[in-house]
Amino acid sequence: MTTSVLKRTDTGIVLQGLTKSFRTPAGPVQAVRGIDVTIGAGETVALLGPNGAGKSTTIDMLLGLLPPDAGSISVFGRSPQDAVAAGAVGAMLQTGGLISDLSVREMLEMVASLYPRPLPVDEVVELTRIGDLVARRTTKLSGGQTQRLRFAIALISNPDLLVLDEPTVAMDVEARRDFWATMRTFAARGKTVLFATHYLEEADAYADRIILMAHGRVVADGPATEIKATVGLRTIRATLPDADLAALRALPGVSSVDTRGEAVILQCTDSDTALRALLPACPAARDIEVTGAGLEEAFLQMTAEEDA
Repeated sequence: MTTSVLKRTDTGIVLQGLTKSFRTPAGPVQAVRGIDVTIGAGETVALLGPNGAGKSTTIDMLLGLLPPDAGSISVFGRSPQDAVAAGAVGAMLQTGGLISDLSVREMLEMVASLYPRPLPVDEVVELTRIGDLVARRTTKLSGGQTQRLRFAIALISNPDLLVLDEPTVAMDVEARRDFWATMRTFAARGKTVLFATHYLEEADAYADRIILMAHGRVVADGPATEIKATVGLRTIRATLPDADLAALRALPGVSSVDTRGEAVILQCTDSDTALRALLPACPAARDIEVTGAGLEEAFLQMTAEEDA
């Protein structure tokens, strides 16, 4: 099932009819199967999908690192290669190393020299909060510190489009919080951001829009709230000591029951019907909450439908 939630009228980044296959010892693998996506200037977009969905291949084609088998890519009216050369695109990928024996500041100054209109190094250092690292050699950085430097490198060209592939991998909780604070500051300048992540809560919290991929196709595209609304499941949580789980499972509209101490959690296909049945059946129930499906439930359901 493909859910098209939003229609875009601006043409910042356009992927049209994009396909890509690879030859493997086991035979050809079709990684991307006809993607049509338009991202408007100034949007922050999360690219989600299980392993093998085609996210990284799509990002590599957007950056000009891989040629598509078919289809076209436009980045602010330019080819990916021209946009990168002009400094209009900054990227932080899962792979790629740092030059050994340079300090963090020297690394940033070297990269800045490659672009026509880079941001001042001191501004990038302040923006990415790596002032404590500027004198340290790149070989002496931890995994999380390396990620922070790679993020600074992605910003140094002052790009109009920032592409991030699993940017917070290896970061601890505090570093992840600082990273997203920086992202909000940078995006507020009118920049376009596309990020792929396995942390669904990051996509839910920070993306204006989510593109969900499975098996090389786009299966959902829109704000997190609308994607979650396509999943009919709702959850009823209530405090109910000594609950009769069998009786709860038998309530109309209830698909499954779980417990957390004295709390019961009812997964419902029809929460209104279930709630109307719960109250007279269990008058001792209190602290009742009804919540919609989360992004994880939507992710699992939509990718499962594509598998089927």
